[in-house]
Amino acid sequence: MSLMSPRKHKAISPSIFREYDIRGIVGETIFAEDAYQIARAFSTKLTGYKPYVCVCRDGRLSSPALTEAVIQGILDSGVDVVDIGIGPTPMLYFASHELKAHGAIMVTGSHNPPQHNGMKFVLAGKPFYGADIQSLHEIILKGSSKPQKQGDIRRHDIKQAYIDKLLSAFHPKRTIAVAWDAGNGAAGEIMEALCRSLQGNHIALNAVIDGRFPVHHPDPSVAENLYQLVDKVKQSKLDVGVAFDGDGDRVGIIDDEGFIIWPDQLMMLYAREVLKKHPGATIIADVKTSGLFFDFVKEHGGVPLMWKTGHSHIKAKMAATGAKLAGEMSGHIFFADDYFGYDDGLYAAVRALNIVSNMDIKLSEWRKQLPACISTPEIRFPCEDGRKFQVIEEVSARLKAAGATFDDIDGVRVNDGNGWWLLRASNTQPMLVARAESASQEHLDKLLSALQKQLMASGIHLPS
Repeated sequence: MSLMSPRKHKAISPSIFREYDIRGIVGETIFAEDAYQIARAFSTKLTGYKPYVCVCRDGRLSSPALTEAVIQGILDSGVDVVDIGIGPTPMLYFASHELKAHGAIMVTGSHNPPQHNGMKFVLAGKPFYGADIQSLHEIILKGSSKPQKQGDIRRHDIKQAYIDKLLSAFHPKRTIAVAWDAGNGAAGEIMEALCRSLQGNHIALNAVIDGRFPVHHPDPSVAENLYQLVDKVKQSKLDVGVAFDGDGDRVGIIDDEGFIIWPDQLMMLYAREVLKKHPGATIIADVKTSGLFFDFVKEHGGVPLMWKTGHSHIKAKMAATGAKLAGEMSGHIFFADDYFGYDDGLYAAVRALNIVSNMDIKLSEWRKQLPACISTPEIRFPCEDGRKFQVIEEVSARLKAAGATFDDIDGVRVNDGNGWWLLRASNTQPMLVARAESASQEHLDKLLSALQKQLMASGIHLPS
């Protein structure tokens, strides 16, 4: 095993063990030696006859060395490896499902900056998060013995089977023109294959996988990362623009006028279709989602359910409730009607294009018909990991003492009947996250003032 660089500290950093996955800065908080130890710890969780793990990586410059360490850690645990190469995270999920793998590890930094990297896990077809992630740290601290027998490795190219599954969701009634932007992330190769195979006029942008992300950062939840795509859609008079994050499990959509279809609006587009096929179905959205979405689901005969932010939380809740559709404001979309219930930005994109190609109006016309409200974007501001959850507890305690009514599913979401504000702690970064929504700017300002008052009581200021 060739390590990128020796670990600077004797002990593995606890900071890399996050709520949903492993995340760190390469060469500072995470090293290839750590990836090796984490893979060995994960291997102790596997059961079954001749267990094996599927491994995939994104296109970051540090991913080959981290992946080599992960694979060696699994093999040294006496467990077999199926290496599916480079590609998006949902392709790994697909491989895990199709190959009936006992576990899966994705080496990826997701939408984080280029110098970041980490790992996502699947165990026995289910999300591996929370206490499961923390248990890996505990296993590493205890140490492990080397087995007598080494595992075996084989390589499996599942790209075409995955592409075929994506193509099966497209049944257009009319021809549409689309621009696709992979942001030089791990979805690039699959995205190009879709552009070649889907009916219509498809233009691929930034499809070459390049972990430096030379054109723009691959995070479609940030508007500034979509300017190139917006310009292409408007200049070429296209019907839709599609963007992905660094590992392809999140999607962003632009309409024909260059406006962003925000994820809660996009979920309305999906919900209408899903509820036609599954009347009364449960549909989940995270706590950052517009109240208009939950009203929309009710009006169309569905059962809306607000749940915790985080792809692992959402997947687990979908499995527990039998929900057919779920989504987050970050752009993670989960289908469990004709798909497998995990977040797949590429599949969500094809489903969106299929809907648009079967509409009698343009996507921009549909957007203009949606109920209106005024909302802030997601407001993220720094707060130390050791402090951020304390702040939420302090705000919650003050609200309870004041007799306020609020949801505490994930942070605090206060609804006064004319709008709401939300404050929660990020599970992936040393950040607090806020959002507010109302029918008028005047009342939105009042909500933000109430939020600011709570933050100031904890010694924190809301960014202007």
